[in-house]
Amino acid sequence: MLTEQERERIRDEAGHYDYAQAACVEALKIVQEGHRWVSDEHLKEVAELLDMSPEALDSVATFYNLIFRKPVGENVILLCDSVSCWIMGYEDIRAHLKERLGVELGETTADGKFTLLPMACLGTCDRAPAMMVGGDLHRNLDNEKVDEILGRYRQPPEI
Repeated sequence: MLTEQERERIRDEAGHYDYAQAACVEALKIVQEGHRWVSDEHLKEVAELLDMSPEALDSVATFYNLIFRKPVGENVILLCDSVSCWIMGYEDIRAHLKERLGVELGETTADGKFTLLPMACLGTCDRAPAMMVGGDLHRNLDNEKVDEILGRYRQPPEI
């Protein structure tokens, strides 16, 4: 179920447009921000708030690869698989990540810490290979850098 705060934020976002449906991507992002993914129940609630059918909203949600329609880990790793990254060592980085995390592409670690997903391009071809963890871009990767990056996200945040 959506919180009242999420509902209010979605209504506010919809108020910026002539048609509430125009706020659908932002509304989905609001839900995902609070829940890490958009469940069927959340999708139905958002569709109702925006006067859309759940099917129409789902077609929007599934079009965007950064709207997650199934549960993901605390940290989503987007591994760039563009041509530049392939040339600069993508296959080795992918194999290393799969080994370290114990998952295949599209899977989440048993502890729920990481989900590993392919990404068509992160737009940093001059510093390939690259991956993004949460909103943090990591470039010029090698296996040692990958281990250091994973270690940072495995640690509890410093206060």
